[in-house]
Amino acid sequence: MSISSALNASVSGLNANSSRLATISDNIANASTHGYKRSVTTFESMVLSSAAGAGQYTAGGVRSQATRLIDERGPLIGTSNALDIAVTGRGMLPVTRSAAGVGEGGLLMTTTGAFRTDENGVLKTPSGLVLLGWPANGDGTIPTLARDSASGLVPVVIDANQRAGDPTTRMKLGVNLPATATAPGASGDAIPLSVEYFGNLGTSETLEFTFTPTVGATAASNQWRLEIRDAAQGNAVVGEYVLSFDGSRADGGTLSSVTQVSGGAYDAAEGTVSLNLAGGPLTLTLGKLADRSGLTQLADAFSPLSVTKNGTPVGKLSEVTIDEGGLVRATYDTGFTRTLYQIPLADVPNINGLTALDDQTFRISNDSGAFFLWDAGDGPTGTVEGFAREGSTTDMAEELTNLIQTQRAYSSNAKVIQTVDEMLQETTNIKR
Repeated sequence: MSISSALNASVSGLNANSSRLATISDNIANASTHGYKRSVTTFESMVLSSAAGAGQYTAGGVRSQATRLIDERGPLIGTSNALDIAVTGRGMLPVTRSAAGVGEGGLLMTTTGAFRTDENGVLKTPSGLVLLGWPANGDGTIPTLARDSASGLVPVVIDANQRAGDPTTRMKLGVNLPATATAPGASGDAIPLSVEYFGNLGTSETLEFTFTPTVGATAASNQWRLEIRDAAQGNAVVGEYVLSFDGSRADGGTLSSVTQVSGGAYDAAEGTVSLNLAGGPLTLTLGKLADRSGLTQLADAFSPLSVTKNGTPVGKLSEVTIDEGGLVRATYDTGFTRTLYQIPLADVPNINGLTALDDQTFRISNDSGAFFLWDAGDGPTGTVEGFAREGSTTDMAEELTNLIQTQRAYSSNAKVIQTVDEMLQETTNIKR
């Protein structure tokens, strides 16, 4: 009977609008929740076919479907904490609920988090979400790990009391030697130069350079003997070279040849020699041939113009930041910066198919498809923004407008039910 189908259709209308009211109330309640993804309820009609030629219409009603719009991104809100992070664009941060790792808590994903270190140095949010990342090697490089598996991810741990140093691996001598020292009648006195370097254990050591001129008999020889001693090895000689300088007008004062006596061979293409020191191997740049940025021989003064090197002494941790590439970097009070972890971004084919859980986290489902771990800013993913949180995607004006529409629709369906009730009462009264 058509009148009964009208009653059923209106009841389905009440249920559908009740579902929409639930999503609206959830959205409004989470208008200030960082990283919240709003939900929407969509309506779909149901059609019940009638017998051909029956001359009556059967109301089918409506059914609702709630969907969480996970792909929507809220506005970024600046904060004062370097470890407050948010994803700008596609991709999600890998997290878990257990400090023991993914194996205990399972892989979860979120788009933002206010991370702080706990009593064990583990980075986690106030709700207990632990940030996951790939640990860096000792030299700061990230190893090659499987990107379709969470097996390489570990909890990010920051030890506030850690110390670290950066050993010296490169040094460049920008030194000018006096051209007059190789001329006839010169004293032939050696010229010493001491340079500090830092060993593998952060110890301060010294390289002793001795430049001894070869005094010419009738003209300037333009030749020097360089002896290099390592204080960490009891001043043992680690390298000895004969340096010849050009006396022509075009390239006057630049290196014309470097002859190895002992130590590492001279690489003319790079202008370097390799030294084996007690504190580890070191690449020393003497300068390329005919290059004025390395060793030179000009005028009558010894001038160590630019002696540069890398490396720092051991320092205490002063700051930890996460850059846009997801690299967790530690800065020490000596100025040394070291990469500790890389935070990848997880992406799935259907992001709206993820299963929503508490605390703005999501889990892989059959509808979402398998995840893949990207470097932040690579592939389809966005970047990681520090000192920021993602705001809620709730639009209060839109939700209040939807609330009015839902209330009117619910009242209208209730009115239809009231009308059907009155019509059925009239039908009942026919018998009287």
